[in-house]
Amino acid sequence: MLKEFKEFATRGNIIDLAVGVVIGGAFQAIINSLVSDIIMPSISIFTGKVDFSDMMFTVEGASIKYGNFITAIVNFLIIAFSIFLVVRYINNFNKKMENIKLGQFDKISKKFEKKTAKEPVAEPTIKICPFCYSEINYKATRCPHCTSELEKKEITHEN
Repeated sequence: MLKEFKEFATRGNIIDLAVGVVIGGAFQAIINSLVSDIIMPSISIFTGKVDFSDMMFTVEGASIKYGNFITAIVNFLIIAFSIFLVVRYINNFNKKMENIKLGQFDKISKKFEKKTAKEPVAEPTIKICPFCYSEINYKATRCPHCTSELEKKEITHEN
């Protein structure tokens, strides 16, 4: 059982999750400080020196601290927006890397196609008579200018 737990705990995903939780906790402490020490006092300046942490009302002896709730909402929005920006940046980076990889694959595959794929060679339409050097039809077996007999294999010029 201890061996199974060790395998479970040392699996990559669990370790990544643990690191994420620790970093998230540290990030939350930074955001809490930002909100409670900088943003809320700045908002208090514009709202007439209102301290959100003191905002509450009492119902039958129970105090409902809605100021702390507002602070928690602001914390959440800042954390969510920050995570959104990080995820957006990572997604854009991954897309660029994927496009680079695809682009390189396309370039490599095109080079490979050029080297391996042979296009059919068009049959020439003219040739030069080896006797009078006139241009004649490629399929001709006798030159129409000098009447010399030609072999079919003989191709000395292509257009």
